[in-house]
Amino acid sequence: MNNSFVNTARLLGAGLRALLVLTVLTGIIYPLAVTGVAQALFNDKANGSEIKADGKVVGSSLIGQQGYSLDYFQPRPANGLGENSVNTQYSLILSGATNRSGDNSELLQWVKEAKAKVVKENSTGDYTVRPSDVPADAVTSSGSGLDPNISPAYADLQVHRVAEKNGLPVAEVEKLVDRHTEGRTLGFIGEPRVNVLELNIALKELVAKS
Repeated sequence: MNNSFVNTARLLGAGLRALLVLTVLTGIIYPLAVTGVAQALFNDKANGSEIKADGKVVGSSLIGQQGYSLDYFQPRPANGLGENSVNTQYSLILSGATNRSGDNSELLQWVKEAKAKVVKENSTGDYTVRPSDVPADAVTSSGSGLDPNISPAYADLQVHRVAEKNGLPVAEVEKLVDRHTEGRTLGFIGEPRVNVLELNIALKELVAKS
């Protein structure tokens, strides 16, 4: 038999065996091992950091939601995000920033309108919000447009309105915000934050008890 044919057959056989071994290792064993470790050690994160209420999954702690009534705490705005012929704001089909510069006239108008809205909606009979009290995250969207968190300052600004709408003592709602305020990761990474969905679920439970 021709030596070149034999050598070619050997090379093809070795290549096929290597392909089979690597397919089993990287396509079956490795994914199963990684999935097993993730499910065993990080079950919540591996399954999407789901948040449940009344026994049902109502969202993820990683993704913000829009559409809350004024009885609840409001998330960051989503102006200009996820909008085209297919998408509407917060449809979750895509995410991204507005890509407008700090001196863009359209962005400045959005911020101006958003600030006026925040002042109007959160001022109550015995509490007046000043424009200077409105934090940046109350009038600007995040880089992804899907930020699930707001700053403690924005949460605090909404306390009086939420308390009035739900017939709750202001102090009780303030304590609720404090309990759901997370500090910096590892004590120095990022900023203190409040997860809006988790806070609103706790608020709903508090109202039900009251």
